[in-house]
Amino acid sequence: MAEQAANELHVEVVSADRVVWSGEATMVVARTVEGDVGIMAGHAPMLSVMVPNGVEIVTTAGGREIVAVDGGFVSVAAGRVSILSEYATLAEEISLADAEKRLAAATSRLETTGDDDEDARREMQRAEAQVRAARKAS
Repeated sequence: MAEQAANELHVEVVSADRVVWSGEATMVVARTVEGDVGIMAGHAPMLSVMVPNGVEIVTTAGGREIVAVDGGFVSVAAGRVSILSEYATLAEEISLADAEKRLAAATSRLETTGDDDEDARREMQRAEAQVRAARKAS
């Protein structure tokens, strides 16, 4: 890896089956159980639990990547940010219309089966994260 500039972070977003995004960034914004956290170079080491949402990555080239995650962990140490989530996908790979349909179906299923249906709750949270990410990216 090339030498990292003082105002850069090396960011990796990893899901259960692939590396979703890897590269250099100037800032990462993730939603944790404590609220939104903005991470820039020099950030103190931390490990936090994320909630389903869209993670925003501002690249060193000035671009912006949005990644839908269904929870997981964000770790910051020594200029590296690791986003680990069972499910993660780039917003550009998400169809907003399809995500909205999945959200409606999961919400309906949860209303029918009740709060004890963990699969329906997980699907609803995943679909909500996809909808948020797709909207944030547009």
